[in-house]
Amino acid sequence: MSKLIETDALIIGAGPVGLFAVFELGLLNINCHVIDILDKPGGQCAQLYPEKPIYDIPAYPMISGKDLTDKLLLQIKPFSPVFHFEELAKDLKKNNDGTWHISTKKGLNFHAKVIIIAAGGGSFEPKKPNIPNLEKYFDQVRYSIDQIDNFKNKDIVILGGGDSALDWTVQLNEIVKSLTLIHRRDVFRGSPATVNKVMDLRDKGEIKFHVGQVNNIIGSNGILDAVQCEKKEGILEIPCDILMPFFGLTMSLGPVEKWGLNLLEDRVSVSTETFQTSVPGIYAVGDINTYPGKLKLILSGFHETALMAHAVFKYINPEERLTLQYTTTSSSLQKKLLAK
Repeated sequence: MSKLIETDALIIGAGPVGLFAVFELGLLNINCHVIDILDKPGGQCAQLYPEKPIYDIPAYPMISGKDLTDKLLLQIKPFSPVFHFEELAKDLKKNNDGTWHISTKKGLNFHAKVIIIAAGGGSFEPKKPNIPNLEKYFDQVRYSIDQIDNFKNKDIVILGGGDSALDWTVQLNEIVKSLTLIHRRDVFRGSPATVNKVMDLRDKGEIKFHVGQVNNIIGSNGILDAVQCEKKEGILEIPCDILMPFFGLTMSLGPVEKWGLNLLEDRVSVSTETFQTSVPGIYAVGDINTYPGKLKLILSGFHETALMAHAVFKYINPEERLTLQYTTTSSSLQKKLLAK
């Protein structure tokens, strides 16, 4: 067994809510380790839409998923959280003293006083199209966009009819050499406003749209050259530098589902006073949880972490009195925040 990693709180999930949990817990001198199945912080924001604008974060009329992640990482820097990426929390065992032993799929072992589940929609991965030899062109098949400049002057083919496919069609059209949108039918699942924008681009000849399915790709030596679209009229070959399938996500609670927590429609039930689950010492914040009136918004998750952190302090330190301090007036908090 690997060396036991000691921590006050183990946070499962490094998305925006998980990162802000580090901040709220840090203000109360609760140290954190954070694990995430992804290879970087930011959760879905960073993995799926790092360049897409977010409009409902307080004080930011518009901010991208990447910028939001970067600012949260800067905000929590004074508390020196330790991150463990590409790790999936697997086995959970309660110790006799009420603390927890958690092991990951790759063999890390943690000893934590509390566990905070901030895993968003759970573990997820993009749904991949059933196209032969797709894996040979890994570098040219993208399920998300991390650097929009990488698409400049490229021939792009986007597959899908939902919000992601339509949003990126509108946004990428401004910088690419050519853009072709392919959907199996001429009815879309995206917002009406975006659908209208896409149809307007089609009518102006700025993009091409085909009803059909891509069943084959053409290339050699790992270099993608074109895709073959099967239409009612026959097979159409379309030049393609980058193929972008947007068929949604496969989501799962993963091992958390077997931890004995009360669940409702694949979400973890919590108390809205403490955001504790049905098991004392385990908390859930963000999209992973559910309660009456729940709104799946980042800002709602931020609110939940503040209440959760105070509940965690009382759980860990039942004999200590907790006085609410404000970062605007507390010299001790300001000293902490300006330390690094």
